[in-house]
Amino acid sequence: IQEAYELGGLAEVVTRVQCSLETLWNARLDVAVTGESGAGKSTFVNALRGLSDEDEGAAQTGVTETTAQPTAYPYPGYPNVTLWDLPGIGTPSFRADRYLEAVDFTRYDFFIILASERFKENHVRLARAIVEQGKRFYFVRAKVDNDLEATRRRKNPPEEEEVLEEIRRDCRERLGQAGLGDAKVFLLSSFEMEKYDFQAFEDTLERELPGHKRHAFLLSLPNLSGAIIEKKRQLLHQEVWKVALVSSLVAAVPLPGLAFTCDVSILLRKLATYRQDFGLDAASLARLAERAGKPLEALRAEVRSVLGRSINKEVVIGLLGKATGGGLVVVNFFFHRIPIYGALASGGISFHTTYSMLSLCLEELAADSQRVLVKAFDTRTPGQDSWVLSELWEGSGGWWLEQGREPGLLGSLWLWAGSGGWWLEQGGLGARTPGFSWSAGRGWRRRRRGWRRRRRRKSHLQ
Repeated sequence: IQEAYELGGLAEVVTRVQCSLETLWNARLDVAVTGESGAGKSTFVNALRGLSDEDEGAAQTGVTETTAQPTAYPYPGYPNVTLWDLPGIGTPSFRADRYLEAVDFTRYDFFIILASERFKENHVRLARAIVEQGKRFYFVRAKVDNDLEATRRRKNPPEEEEVLEEIRRDCRERLGQAGLGDAKVFLLSSFEMEKYDFQAFEDTLERELPGHKRHAFLLSLPNLSGAIIEKKRQLLHQEVWKVALVSSLVAAVPLPGLAFTCDVSILLRKLATYRQDFGLDAASLARLAERAGKPLEALRAEVRSVLGRSINKEVVIGLLGKATGGGLVVVNFFFHRIPIYGALASGGISFHTTYSMLSLCLEELAADSQRVLVKAFDTRTPGQDSWVLSELWEGSGGWWLEQGREPGLLGSLWLWAGSGGWWLEQGGLGARTPGFSWSAGRGWRRRRRGWRRRRRRKSHLQ
């Protein structure tokens, strides 16, 4: 930024910042989903996009192969992020090289190879061919909920984690025998997408995608967990200063009742995308209500911010007016960190106020999204408490976690240590028996609540 300023002044700075934002906002991501016929490719494509099989724009599903040619399915609201449902690979005469040529493999950033049972020779052939073409692939073992349901019908059913570990071990052994021991395998269910290995799957893709494609991928994800919402908040906050700069310096016009100028149209567009990113627009809330089986009004009631309820020019101007005082707080921060800030802050330019307003809106919308998520997947009945682990305490016996009411981040993992060693605790979605937590030692097992309160050490350890 300093180099750009010395080269061409503020005009050059704005040009470079605009190019940076456009690269992020226009980044394309094309993901191929393939596998044998009947593996659930189309249902998986729908689930990744936050849709049910009956929603408008959903991929066609059926018990027989319904995909005859590569079919593009953009994410709702994110036309540049596309999942491609490819034809099945299960025919006896399958040729991996011809298949990749037929589906135009060059257009995809990476491949997801789906299997609903054991990985077979066709999966291995395709994986090898993808590697030979210089592309990435990820194995997804789908329909693990079916496997778990089948084991529950046994006379002495094993624990859930034992079944999942057995599936993982079988996948690793078979892929290892085929020379693909380093391949990444994720256990998922299209009907419970937020469970099992989804977080590891999301983390892996986020880590391995290039920066601008990572940005597109993360923002397009359905808000299935508090962790995803928090990642979105952090990602969007990184670009707030760029949006504030462009709004303050490009086509800035005086605003009624305010002592500064800015381009409100830029702010309107960006704030509208924030609502969509956090799933607070009308279409996203309607899809979530249907998925969770909750009244739409019950979810809307959890949206408490002004911007979450409505957005127009008058609302934005009002938010800017409220942020004027708060914007002065950030002046000191930027003055010492951005060499050109003196130029930005002078002459009535509204950079600091716009930055303050955008930051506050981002925090409020993220909080709205968290509350909506909790409401959507909270399975409490009247008079019943939904318990999650919430606080860490320390006493003479070691570290302890206390359970607390009103869940915060869903699906969070919590750590405690006592005289017996270290344990990982999983906060629930309200679906497990109230009054119990689940500990990961050698497999999962139940631990009753009722730990004594000790001296408080930390809160909300994630």
